Amino acid sequence: MKILISADMEGATGVTWPADVLPGTPQWERCRPMFTSDVNAAALGFFDGGADEVLVNEAHWSMRNLLLEQLDDRVQMLTGRHKSLSMVEGIQHGDVDAVAFVGYHTGAGTEGVLAHTYLANSITGVWLNGTRASEGLLNAQVAAEYGVPVVLVTGDDLTCVDAAGYAPDARKVAVKDYVSRYAAVCRTPARTAADIRAAAREATALAGPQAPVTGGTFTVELEFDAEHLAAAATVVPGVAPSGERRVAYTSATMYEGIRTFKAVTTIVSAAVEEQYG
Repeated sequence: MKILISADMEGATGVTWPADVLPGTPQWERCRPMFTSDVNAAALGFFDGGADEVLVNEAHWSMRNLLLEQLDDRVQMLTGRHKSLSMVEGIQHGDVDAVAFVGYHTGAGTEGVLAHTYLANSITGVWLNGTRASEGLLNAQVAAEYGVPVVLVTGDDLTCVDAAGYAPDARKVAVKDYVSRYAAVCRTPARTAADIRAAAREATALAGPQAPVTGGTFTVELEFDAEHLAAAATVVPGVAPSGERRVAYTSATMYEGIRTFKAVTTIVSAAVEEQYG
């Protein structure tokens, strides 16, 4: 049994504000061990439940945040940027039995600690086939296309609520409770590690190949905080204006959909000016 852990940082234990997740800051250095603790706890729980392999895919910012030397020796870690499926890289090879979203968060334009979708700011909303979409929902749709169930989600309490919509059977662990976008009531790392490990052990029973979800189309719409960003996004083939500060595109598969999404966000981030956005 092989489990993939997609590891983001905004939903990690103790993380509440931008400096906590911005590489190079003292606060980021302080939070890296807590992030690593969450991921390691999930891996240990999956091994407790009978998993043979755990592959951790680094999914935050530079994708070089976790402390490899603090992970269990049985874990393998995929670290670094420029991966075909970004946050769920590794799910496409046909050997993954389940995926866990560790350190996840809510989507752009919603309540939640450090809520956003791919870009820390600039994007004010994302919709998938008319449903407001977090990174969790987008990645879960990719996983479904490969017949891989989402069995564990960790983050703040509102992330767990969000996950109930796209992975109702998955085990959920709230490591903190939302107060504002930059404030939360946090549990200690020892407590959250125990909670995550126990949930992951239970979640292992949910692992196993499922029928791939195919057919239909996927329409993604994005809203930005400035009109010039919407215009910049239309450089990507197939992306067209859909309203004020909005663009949309339609893909035949979520593999194509998430790759187009990544292209759009890369173009848009390059179009953001330092002072005026």
